[in-house]
Amino acid sequence: MTEQPIHETHSEVAKRLRRAEGHLKKIIAMIGDGRPCLDIAQQLQAVESALCNAKKALIHDHIDHCLEQAVGPVSREGRSVVEEFKEITKYL
Repeated sequence: MTEQPIHETHSEVAKRLRRAEGHLKKIIAMIGDGRPCLDIAQQLQAVESALCNAKKALIHDHIDHCLEQAVGPVSREGRSVVEEFKEITKYL
């Protein structure tokens, strides 16, 4: 496996993941403390959303940098296709 370069958003993605990790630990404590299921479910939704946003940022960064690196500079028309591709990835 070849090593991928670190992109500018990687540190932001890592920061989001660390924040989600801390939040997840709090949710585990909530379960242990017998907190209401509704409270726990709401917090789980927040963590799930944070993970999805981190994944989206990582994928978009990969598309912007690695794809362009592989195919070369993209024209304005090509850029709109790339932007549309990024938009459709939210449905994955």
